[in-house]
Amino acid sequence: MSSELHVDVSAGIAVLTLNRPAQQNAFTPTMAAELGTALRRCDTEDAIRAVIITGTPPAFCAGADLSNRVGDVTGTIDPAPWRIRKPVIAAVNGHAVGIGLALALQCDLRYMARDAVYGLNQVRRAVVADGYAHWTLPRLVGMANAADIMLTGRTFDGDEAKAMGLANSCLSAGEVLPTALAVAHDIAGGSAPLPVALSKRLLWESLGMSAEAVGRLETDLNNYAAQSVDGGEGMAALRDRRQPKWTGSVSAEWPAWGVPIEPDRPGLG
Repeated sequence: MSSELHVDVSAGIAVLTLNRPAQQNAFTPTMAAELGTALRRCDTEDAIRAVIITGTPPAFCAGADLSNRVGDVTGTIDPAPWRIRKPVIAAVNGHAVGIGLALALQCDLRYMARDAVYGLNQVRRAVVADGYAHWTLPRLVGMANAADIMLTGRTFDGDEAKAMGLANSCLSAGEVLPTALAVAHDIAGGSAPLPVALSKRLLWESLGMSAEAVGRLETDLNNYAAQSVDGGEGMAALRDRRQPKWTGSVSAEWPAWGVPIEPDRPGLG
């Protein structure tokens, strides 16, 4: 891969670092393509248990690179972080504006720098925000807050992001990546991989479904997980007072009938 994206995989954690610090990691078509390739690898490799997306300091991603209009710079990555069958954590260590914030919104968890600048300011440039922002943002902060952010194009800081429910935690910039790594290692070392993947998919799906449909899927998925390689390990480890030893495979054990991320649309894999 080029220097626009650094990929480091260690101890079950993949850290994907946007790496154009002189341009505050402004997003390019090359970066989008390489991020998509890296995320697909994270989805299919069972050794990778959690993913972190971050930026080379001092910024996370200052939006689309408009200095060179060769290629269409879009925040719609293929596959999107929410389609990956592993938890994806945004370590937002600095400014995240436009596409930069949209990328963070596509992740499952967000740890954000307190003093950074955040916003979806595309309307102030006569542009409509993309990167699924109209779908992810209302889910996280509600319609009123989403309308405020997207229709005004105003900016806000980490404290406000936390207050709105956009950030899981608001930290100093230097604490963001270590905190994300600690959470990722906790997931990788403690949570069974297949149930995590199934729960993630159902979380993204559930807000578009009825309570009855979610309940049926929970029952079906629990029955399916009980028959998986790790099905009895959790209870056995609890009984034996030891740490569980997970050996299951998300890629090999993913349900043949799939867990759609949207109604009537098959999920990744």
